[in-house]
Amino acid sequence: MRFRAQFATAALSMALVGGLTAAATSTAQARPTASTATTAAAAKYYLKFDKSTVTNSRLYLMQSVSGPDKVIKKYKAGSGVSTNTCASRKGWLPNGDYKIRFHQKNYPGTKIHGYVIRIADKKCHNGTKRDELFIHSEMTRNGGQGRDESERWTNSNPNDYYSNGCIKLNPANIKNLFAKVDSVGWSKLAKLKVVS
Repeated sequence: MRFRAQFATAALSMALVGGLTAAATSTAQARPTASTATTAAAAKYYLKFDKSTVTNSRLYLMQSVSGPDKVIKKYKAGSGVSTNTCASRKGWLPNGDYKIRFHQKNYPGTKIHGYVIRIADKKCHNGTKRDELFIHSEMTRNGGQGRDESERWTNSNPNDYYSNGCIKLNPANIKNLFAKVDSVGWSKLAKLKVVS
């Protein structure tokens, strides 16, 4: 009799423990894990420059997601005065990934001013180094419009999109790009990807 009572007590304890374990497992599966939540919070963004012509290409702000990456915003852009990727300070950019070195809203360059994103140097297919590469516009250091050609965007012809090998946006679009990246955080902007 004592043996039956001990057996019944042990069986009841095992059933309770098993039920609690199953309930805990079910609850844990229903909640996202810490690593899933961290991955979602650390979503990466990048810029993609899709070359079409030197005065009529597209720059995209992209978000890396599962499946096809998501287009956040698209801008008309130009690059260079020639499609020769090895023509220093004339050709459009070689395909590939570029590290983003810095961004600034009041850049005081000699020919480039105001809103800029500085991208890393890159060698083209024959080894020529492409350097001093920016995403920029034509504006004054404070983001306004000036009298010099490098500080004045006319919107009257495609010549404004010509550049010395950089990627060029109109002033409203580069300011919009900065606002978009400001909202997601520049630390999450991984790179520039150039394709054709």
